[in-house]
Amino acid sequence: MRRVTELSLEVAQKLLAAQPFSVLVGARLTAFGDGGATLELDIREDLQQQNGFLHGGVLAYAADNAITFAGGSALGPEVLTGGFTISYLRPARGAILRADAKIAHSGRRQATCTCELTTLDDAGTPTLCAIAQGTVIAR
Repeated sequence: MRRVTELSLEVAQKLLAAQPFSVLVGARLTAFGDGGATLELDIREDLQQQNGFLHGGVLAYAADNAITFAGGSALGPEVLTGGFTISYLRPARGAILRADAKIAHSGRRQATCTCELTTLDDAGTPTLCAIAQGTVIAR
């Protein structure tokens, strides 16, 4: 496989599409570059927990991947999550989950990123439901 050295939105979308779990949840990368990344997915019944809210694991997945893509926008495509934390602020419900991540600080081999997770209702009104912070490490 050819090694990718430069990332664009199109290349990043192909990398996301190569992740079987991302395909399973229906994730899509809607913005990428300049130290940030936005990942979205439709909130479906099969992604909810028993009370009808989006499962916390789906929120954590979205934060993890958005943070990693944001870090990769500065460090390149060969990156891994070094760790992340997430704080759930309110139950997530709506039509779409959006994870907006951006780099807070970046060095040569490591980037620290923040992520806001919002849900959008049918009218497109956003509601902040979680925040996360993570470290991305170049391989």
